[in-house]
This record gives sequence, C-alpha cells and structure tokens, in this order.
Amino acid sequence: MSNKVTKAIFPVAGLGTRFLPATKSVPKEIMTLVDRPLVQYAIDEARAAGIKEFIFVTSRGKNALEDYFDHAPQLEQELEAKGKDELLAVLKDTYMDSGEIAYIRQHKALGLGHAVWCARRLIGDEPFAVILPDDVIAADTPCLQQMAEAYQETGGNMVAAMEVPSDKASSYGILDVQEDMGSMVSVKGMVEKPKAGEAPSNLAVIGRYILSPKILDNLDAKTAGAGGEIQLTDAIAKEIGSPEGVYGYRFNGQRYDCGSKAGFLQATVAFGLSRDDLRDDLEAYLHEVVSARKAAQ
Repeated sequence: MSNKVTKAIFPVAGLGTRFLPATKSVPKEIMTLVDRPLVQYAIDEARAAGIKEFIFVTSRGKNALEDYFDHAPQLEQELEAKGKDELLAVLKDTYMDSGEIAYIRQHKALGLGHAVWCARRLIGDEPFAVILPDDVIAADTPCLQQMAEAYQETGGNMVAAMEVPSDKASSYGILDVQEDMGSMVSVKGMVEKPKAGEAPSNLAVIGRYILSPKILDNLDAKTAGAGGEIQLTDAIAKEIGSPEGVYGYRFNGQRYDCGSKAGFLQATVAFGLSRDDLRDDLEAYLHEVVSARKAAQ
C-alpha cells in the first residue's frame, strides 16, 4: 500500500449549536476567522500536504458550504471590470475544480467515527487524512504537511497530539504512550474523554489524522463508545499492536479550538496580529483595552 496520502475527509455535519443563533442559517464551517472561513484554512492546509481529493461529510442545511467552493461568474466579472485584480486572485483561490471535491450526507449524528465511515466508498483501499476544521492550527509548516512527511517514514496510523493540562484531559482522547521518541510517540492505548484523574498521560489527540483503510473496516461494526457515539478513537485503538501500529505526532504550531466561542475569539486576535495590514491597529486597540481594565481595577 502506498504511503502517499492524496485523499482527505472533512467531517462538517455538526449543527454548531454552541454558535447559535448565527448557525441557524450559516454553517459553522464558513464562519469567518478574520476574512476567511474556517473551512478555507483546512483546505489550504490539506493542499499544502499534497491532498488532491477533498471529501466533505455534510448534513441538511449545509448548502452554503457547497456554494462557497463553487465558481461565481457574476462576482468575477464585476471584479475584472473594476480592475480589482488582488480580490480576483483571492476569489479564485476559493474555487475547487470539478471532480476535486465530493459531498456525502451523514443522515444521523452518530459520532465522528460514523462520519468518517460514511466516506468509505470514496476512500477505497488507500491511506487517508481526516481534518476537523474546528481545530485551526497556526504553524510555519502546516500541521498536516508535518504529519505527511513523518508518515512517509512510519506508515501506519498517525494522530496529531499536543500536551494539555491534566484538568482538561477529560475533554479529549488521550494517548497511553509506549515509547516517546520526541516529535513521535508510539501508542499502546487510547482513552476517549477519561474521567478526572484517570488519564494515562496529558498527550491529547486533536483534529488531524492520517489513517490506514483498516480503520474503515473497524468502523463497520458501528460500535457505540463514549457518549453513546461511534468514536473514531475506538476504531484507531483497535490497530494498536498491529504490524502498522498507531503513532502520535507532536506538531509544531499553536492550535485554536474554534468550536468554542472563547477559542474562536482567541484565534481571531492571534490571526489578526499576524497580518501586516491589521497588526498595528489591532495591537493599539488591545493595549487601550488592557490599560482601561487596569485603570478600572
């Protein structure tokens, strides 16, 4: 089996209830972080890692997400007529060629593992990536690209991992480490959302995966796990001890949980400060806010 990963699954069927009322009519994945939707960051990261086929697992009410990647001839003509070449280039970066992107419906919200399983026929017998757009990662080398390069050496199944405070471990899938090799760890166990004090480490799985097609076979059982959902973590854990094995990859970068309001706001500030056209005004404003709060105390 090839170690070249060219397909990626984007599970985007969630209702985004934490962002109501905005998500009543706007899919969470196209809410904007500075001036680009969350899903665009995920697509750009996948492209940098060599992904050629993009598979979106959606649900009812996600039409705006599909429209986002379509061509917009009228808007394109207006920008051309007004000589707005820079904006035209930005617009064209959002286009996906015919056949490059596919949409699969997840009709029931049965968990992340089930969402991945829904795309099984488009994956076939190839390794594949999974990207959760809620996890936005700021990195000099995009996270999935780092993983794809490491995967060329290891093969198997690889999950992105980061250290979290012990009191936050119950919110994540946690790795039980067999051997720590620096940026890479071999895994002897995985626990989905362990109870307080029972986590085997503080190394948490976050939303980037490179997986063997055997994971899809494991998901065929549709076994419910934590929270009564079909957990991707459980299907990956079944490959521990197999010849291919399971690895955690400590990526270089800063992860923002844009599935939460606080994380989305933190990402907005961080990405705004990273922009040459926004940094000075935003930095000045933040200094004013901090100074005013200190004065008020």
